[in-house]
Amino acid sequence: MYITLLSGGSGKRLWPLSNDARSKQFLKVLEDEQGQLCSMVQRVYGQLGTVGLSDATIIATSKSQVEILHNQLGTDVPLIVEPTRRDTFPAIALAAVYLHSVKNVPLDEVISILPVDPYVEDSFFLKLIQLEAIIRETKADLALIGVKPTHPSSNYGYIIPNIKNSVTDNYISVEKFVEKPTEEKAKKLIDQSALWNCGVFAFRLDYIIDKVKALGLPIQYEELLERFLEFPKISFDYAVVEKAENIVALPYDGEWKDLGTWDTLTEEMSTTQIGKGIISDGNQKVHLINELDIPIAVLGSSNLVVAASPDGILVSDKESSSKIKEFVTAFDNRPMYEERRWGWYRILDYTKFEEGIETLTKRICIKKGKNLSYQQHYQRSEVWTVIRGCGEFVLNEKLFQVKPGDVLQIPIASKHAIRGITDLEIIEVQHGSQLIEEDIIRLETDWNSIIDMCKVFKI
Repeated sequence: MYITLLSGGSGKRLWPLSNDARSKQFLKVLEDEQGQLCSMVQRVYGQLGTVGLSDATIIATSKSQVEILHNQLGTDVPLIVEPTRRDTFPAIALAAVYLHSVKNVPLDEVISILPVDPYVEDSFFLKLIQLEAIIRETKADLALIGVKPTHPSSNYGYIIPNIKNSVTDNYISVEKFVEKPTEEKAKKLIDQSALWNCGVFAFRLDYIIDKVKALGLPIQYEELLERFLEFPKISFDYAVVEKAENIVALPYDGEWKDLGTWDTLTEEMSTTQIGKGIISDGNQKVHLINELDIPIAVLGSSNLVVAASPDGILVSDKESSSKIKEFVTAFDNRPMYEERRWGWYRILDYTKFEEGIETLTKRICIKKGKNLSYQQHYQRSEVWTVIRGCGEFVLNEKLFQVKPGDVLQIPIASKHAIRGITDLEIIEVQHGSQLIEEDIIRLETDWNSIIDMCKVFKI
């Protein structure tokens, strides 16, 4: 069996920590077994390793998430990168074609699909192995995992069993799906033995490969990448699940949560405070998550979440926090914090002057042994001030050793790169007519190749 983790979407429901560059699965607010802060994707990938499934796992994602996945999971995790976002069916189809044509996975192999961010016990992932057995036993088109509900909820979809066609006590035959009913209707569905749909399912590889063929698309990975835009922009549910004739579901009676709101996420945080600040005595059910360098004080409150990041500040009653998505759509700011393969950066200030000149100030942290790419810009100049650590700096084929206090001038069109010998922090000030990603011309990313390419002179 092979597993595909779906990592997509942009961050709105956990604003201001989540944004278009950092979705909820990347927020480091949970704890791992060593008591270190970790993200949902780190937790899930670690659990797959615990049950021996990580070597059979690939991650389907978008271009915008590649660097943060490399940052949090390392560069050895295999990624299937969509050329553009086309919803879940094209993403899953692309992953299936990759397994078929690149990894040479047999067409009768069972493939399991699951979100990258469920909050579950390790035993949940053992159910994936059972999915493979159920698919082979029943010859079903799809096999799902359904969670036994603990309460009527309007936040989840429901799997409705076909009692007449159920074969054994181990799984149910699926009659239909109901998406996010009212709590009153949810209670009636639970009385009919309905299960929560947690978005986990399995199929034989040929089942999806045949659907790609039916669309007239190639089943060779590189060719499909070139024609990816020919996929309809449609979810897997609409494209496949609703048309499947034989679906079974495996009940799971254990802990499962979708940590998609501040209310549910704070329930699983092991601490009430992350970052600078104070929560006064007497506060009940208050959580403070602060990514800023200024302290925040929370006094005389209850059932409150206070979250602060370079993107903004949220103060909300926990029960109302799920409504944040309705409001943040009005904010059209660029993401102020991003994680990259080499570390992270935080935007400190942005100004656009009347004459059209822009300035942007960043604080950049480059991890030990990592480097920024060898690049150049034609719309801006930059000034880097080293504030912590030591490193190597390449400017137009010359190599410099840098330390705290050094000021590095980078004129327009100059080729430049920097590497951290230790963890390295710099303040970058950009100045130019257009401060945009498209003005970054990357010449090389590997440091050894940069050195070879430049034939650098050490200074």
